[in-house]
Amino acid sequence: MAEDSIAVVDLDRCQPDRCNYECSNFCPPNRTGKECITQRGADADVGGPDQIQISEEICLGETCGICVEKCPFDAIEIINLPQELGDEPTHRYGENSFALYGLPIPEKGKVTGILGPNGIGKSTAIKALAGEITPNLGNFDEPPEWDAVIDEFGGTELQPFLKGVRDGEIDVARKPQYVDQIPDSFDGNTRALLESADERGVVDELAERLSIEPVLDSDIDTLSGGELQRVALAATLARDADFYFLDELTPYLDIDQRVTAARLVRELADDDRAMLVVEHDLAVLDLLADSVHVAYGEPSAYGVITSPKSTRNGINEYLKGYLDNENMRIRPETIEFEEHAPRVASRSETLVEYPAMSKTYGDGAFSLDVEAGEINRNEVLGIVGPNGIGKSTFAKLLAGRLEPDGGDLDLDLDIAYKPQYVEVDQHMRVDAFLSSITDDFGSSYWETEIADPLQLGRIMEQNLTDLSGGERQRVAIAATLSRDADLYLLDEPSAHLDVEQRVLAARAIRRYAENHETSVMVIDHDIYTIDLLSDRLLVFDGEPAAHGHASTPLGMRDGMNEFLANLDITFRRDENVGRPRINKPGSQKDKQQKRDGEYYYTQ
Repeated sequence: MAEDSIAVVDLDRCQPDRCNYECSNFCPPNRTGKECITQRGADADVGGPDQIQISEEICLGETCGICVEKCPFDAIEIINLPQELGDEPTHRYGENSFALYGLPIPEKGKVTGILGPNGIGKSTAIKALAGEITPNLGNFDEPPEWDAVIDEFGGTELQPFLKGVRDGEIDVARKPQYVDQIPDSFDGNTRALLESADERGVVDELAERLSIEPVLDSDIDTLSGGELQRVALAATLARDADFYFLDELTPYLDIDQRVTAARLVRELADDDRAMLVVEHDLAVLDLLADSVHVAYGEPSAYGVITSPKSTRNGINEYLKGYLDNENMRIRPETIEFEEHAPRVASRSETLVEYPAMSKTYGDGAFSLDVEAGEINRNEVLGIVGPNGIGKSTFAKLLAGRLEPDGGDLDLDLDIAYKPQYVEVDQHMRVDAFLSSITDDFGSSYWETEIADPLQLGRIMEQNLTDLSGGERQRVAIAATLSRDADLYLLDEPSAHLDVEQRVLAARAIRRYAENHETSVMVIDHDIYTIDLLSDRLLVFDGEPAAHGHASTPLGMRDGMNEFLANLDITFRRDENVGRPRINKPGSQKDKQQKRDGEYYYTQ
């Protein structure tokens, strides 16, 4: 194979008991007597003995690609690597397995961000920096010792850090990506979990600032996703470590909580700690990070981590899909935002008018009041507001899953509802699950409008219970849009999706509303997602966990100004790509916009 190509075999998809080894039988080198595609055999380190392996020395590379086309399970990738990579990877898991090029550089006193799609090697990089794996420099048969690895990085800023890892002089604290799995590994209440991690004596302060004091005596398995996220962050920041790795700060947190989390991370960095953050909320990453490494490549095949860039330039280059210093195009098209945000509100006919209503729980611990309003056909109505303010309650009222005070709410609508927390307990394949929902499954329309934008192709044959959080989210969105309904309610569809997946999901949702002249309501805390999707906004305010109030639907400009004024946060738009950026609290720009009453949509 050409030096700038690799072969990757997905062993989860390779099913020799269900094929006739078409890849091997049609391989040109094999047909000339060479052993390019062979079975792994009984002595294989990974995979079953009947699964295939590909000799990269013999393979003709991507210009051939016959095995890729012939494999009935889409288990093979032959990929041309960027010529600029040249050297061996930093780490490779084995023959025909994922390869990582480069590592991020943690710096004391700095917050370093990593920006890139899921499955691109960010977790592998963190394991190397934490000393959980020794980078094998591509030599997976005879892995090098740490000394050889350190020599490989000689003269770079990473060398002294890796020496500290080798010598056991660097303590690592790590926040997991999927906080909903915490109850599976910890049995007890919140206070016990936090106290077990409190090496700096700061749990009480963190609990107050993250507003988790009300759940300190609650069992971990009773907490909501947002509460688990804040507890996980508090437990991580309470550790006395040199290097903190934070994998996604923002899922299930509202904007105010996201800004608070960012400030806590920033303060710890200012205490001369090295902070490394993987984050898909670009507004928060922009506010938080001192520099950004962009990660690109082919998910599950190879990943490249660039040298650090300034945060603004790194995010803008990522959105443009072109890395200036690397002279590398990483995406065929630019992710664009409207330059002039006030949208013309949808003037379509009204789908439904809903009455003023209220909902009180039990002993009056929480109550919600909703002003009367209307939902138009062929529009996406964004729903924004703090956590615990009644947004999901409102969605359940419309969906008929809850009854308002005083009687039934009969809207005479067919409603498809995606809940906030996607739980999977069905032991069936993705394709079987989706085909049970719609007669359109597999049609060209369904593939083009739903499956392709949500990148479902490679997970169709997986079991629902084996999916990652992001994969479950995409399947749940697809399942909701596949139903025949008058109104589609999607509660936090951006959770656990990377930046590109969020954009693709937003486009799929919006295109579905436009093509079907139907109505979609989206609850989300990601400003980029709301900005890309919404025609109008429904704004919730009040006192979280006590009382919520929902306005009548507003135009985007008025709605965002009201919402952000409640949170005392201002946004501006980047002058180059038009993306929303949080103003640093107390900055001149922040003060000026507040004086002008323009919390959003300014340059």
